[in-house]
Amino acid sequence: MRIVLASQSPSRLGILRSAGVEPVIRPADVDEDALLAELIDAPPAERVAALASAKAAAVADDFPDDVVIGCDSMLLLDGELQGKPHTVDATTERWRRQAGKTAELLTGHCIIRGSERVVDTATTRVFFADATDADIQAYARSGEPLECAGAFTLEALGGWFIDRIEGDPSSVIGLSLPLLRRALYSFSLDVSDFWAR
Repeated sequence: MRIVLASQSPSRLGILRSAGVEPVIRPADVDEDALLAELIDAPPAERVAALASAKAAAVADDFPDDVVIGCDSMLLLDGELQGKPHTVDATTERWRRQAGKTAELLTGHCIIRGSERVVDTATTRVFFADATDADIQAYARSGEPLECAGAFTLEALGGWFIDRIEGDPSSVIGLSLPLLRRALYSFSLDVSDFWAR
């Protein structure tokens, strides 16, 4: 039995590898914009959980004997969900809005094993530094935050600009190990079953 990651996120892969797991990588092809448009009135946690569920379900049939993980993260800032900024200009603008503020990073998870399924969302409060405009622009130009939910990383250059978090650090990076552990236990599996030998 293997863990299958329905994502091409290097951060999620890094979390699993650091935790002793070498997953099968099978990125899911999901129209995230269309799904979010259908769920426009749903609560934020439900929206990110729905994205995670769509990703896991897209590949689960190909891995009936394995554990499939789908995840999605978005930042809840001033009551609005923020996805990946994609461009330097959008990243700069986002950071000018979030610098010095507190927001919630929501990471939806869907973990599937055969007919069993756990869907949950981890929420972590992020306290952003009041970064200078020069640092905001330099960080945006670095390219690092362009494809990150919330336009930041915790584990690399972005760590300079996060004063603190309240919650699960691994969920901020993209995949909650505590949430995954609880899901595996609910399937009567041990975490150590998946450690690379």
